[in-house]
Amino acid sequence: MKRIFLFLLTNVAVVAVLGIVTNLLGVNHYLTANGINYTSLLVYAFVIGFTGAIISLLMSKTMAKTSMGLHMIDQPRNADEAWIVETVRKLATTAKIGMPEVGIYEGEPNAFATGAFKNSALVGVSTGLLQGMTRDEVEAVLAHEVAHIANGDMVTMTLIQGVMNTFVVFLSRVIGSLVDGFLRRGDDSSGPGIGYMITTMVLDLVLGFLAAIIVAWFSRQREFRADAGSAQLMGQRQPMINALHRLGGMQPGALPQSMQAFGITGGLGKLFSTHPPLEERIARLQQG
Repeated sequence: MKRIFLFLLTNVAVVAVLGIVTNLLGVNHYLTANGINYTSLLVYAFVIGFTGAIISLLMSKTMAKTSMGLHMIDQPRNADEAWIVETVRKLATTAKIGMPEVGIYEGEPNAFATGAFKNSALVGVSTGLLQGMTRDEVEAVLAHEVAHIANGDMVTMTLIQGVMNTFVVFLSRVIGSLVDGFLRRGDDSSGPGIGYMITTMVLDLVLGFLAAIIVAWFSRQREFRADAGSAQLMGQRQPMINALHRLGGMQPGALPQSMQAFGITGGLGKLFSTHPPLEERIARLQQG
């Protein structure tokens, strides 16, 4: 709950800073003169930045269960399921968090963690990963996901995404108003013109891409931290190193976009990848 409050407070602070800076620069007067309600724009940027991200976070467990077809292990059906649940329980106790829900889904090797609160999160693991790894390696992957939860990575990444959304919405409309004003010099008509509309749409895309690069960079740093967390929870680095080596020879399974940052493997494009290359992760673990 503390991180959710931090999320809200940070977005409010971002909007406040945007308001102060634009006031100091006199941009608010220019926007008003061009038919843009400055206060409404700040509120709109805050709502868009905050609401979409927080709703996605709060619904993340439900979305994961539905989209991944998770079989939730409420009562283990066999020894393997019992081992998975007890392993997650042991890791959660060591990490000093509440016991996450545990689910298995059919698919290629992957695993993920999700949930808005670290004491009521969810860990999902694929049948492909369970079948393709030794128990030590599976435990290392589960420890990686528990570390994500203990580090509050779901809320942290949602916070960063929300802040980026706020900047994108606000800046695209401010710049759109400036461009529109330049194109309509001497035009006495009121309200935003076509220049505003086109510029805003283009900048929503361009700034959105730049924001995605920033968010992906932060995600990669959290992956290094979760790898280190796995080693700490298990008391040794080698199982996680072995698991990453094993993943290098597997075809990773796809995850929904909302959960890619918290899986065990990521995308292909370096700038947009939520995960560092496996060799970099292994090297970082070997360095201690």
